[in-house]
Amino acid sequence: MDKIDSALLESIAGLHEIPAGAYNIRKNGEGLSRRSTANIEIVPKSDKPGIDIIVAPGTKNESVHIPVIITETGVDDLVYNDFYIGEGADVLIVAGCGIHNCGDQKSEHDGIHTFHIGKNAKVKYVEKHYGEGDGKGERIMNPATVVEQDENSVCEMEMVQIKGVDSTVRDTKASLAAGAKLIITERLLTHGNQHARSDMEVCLNGEDASAQIISRSVAKDGSKQIFHPNAVGNAKCRAHVQCDSIIMDNATVSSIPAITANSADAQIVHEAAIGRINNDQLIKLMTFGMSEEEAEEVIIQGFLK
Repeated sequence: MDKIDSALLESIAGLHEIPAGAYNIRKNGEGLSRRSTANIEIVPKSDKPGIDIIVAPGTKNESVHIPVIITETGVDDLVYNDFYIGEGADVLIVAGCGIHNCGDQKSEHDGIHTFHIGKNAKVKYVEKHYGEGDGKGERIMNPATVVEQDENSVCEMEMVQIKGVDSTVRDTKASLAAGAKLIITERLLTHGNQHARSDMEVCLNGEDASAQIISRSVAKDGSKQIFHPNAVGNAKCRAHVQCDSIIMDNATVSSIPAITANSADAQIVHEAAIGRINNDQLIKLMTFGMSEEEAEEVIIQGFLK
């Protein structure tokens, strides 16, 4: 790997070297490096691009890294990854995509991830998207995520778009059985003329299922954002949907949280807020010697943390 590869991997997956444990690194539409372990098997698909990640039942305190990097212009990468999490397992999955595009053609990565999470299993999933490069070609990422949770499983998903992504459409669907718990946190920064859309549907199908959906975003310059999360209660359940956005310059933000109750015992709440940076916070930071731009950056980073 060269310096660009290493910098991208550090940005999206926190990797400074080849990780311990299971991993699969994909570059420019091809597998670059892969390793399985005794409890986590990574198998390339035979019928389409992508991998199956199979976590054995009872696996504890293990991780798998599956980052994707694109360093060439004109790459159009589509990948299908399926995760099979065995009963009672507890695993960390670190994904993400980084695009370095210095050419005139668009470079795009579309990842379709499907999670099959067994009974009493616990998954933490971290996905970061990042773009860079001084070319005119766009950096495009369109992730699709499907989550199927068995009884009493827990899934925590942290989905972050750092910067530099010109266009993204995120589609997330989840289905929860009895006692299952889902926590989704989206953090997003757009700038320039970038646009981002996130559509999400979480169906709470089993008794005592619960979900928490939190979206925090900052829109700068002339960028556009649309958020449309929907929590659907089909049984006795609890869900909370929250969308908070900071809008700056000439940006546009549309926040459309929705809730649907198909059971009298469903308890679902939604709230949304869009506003400018608080002037009092700016002034206070500037009294410590910061410029207005530095103070804005501190507030933005704290908001997205």
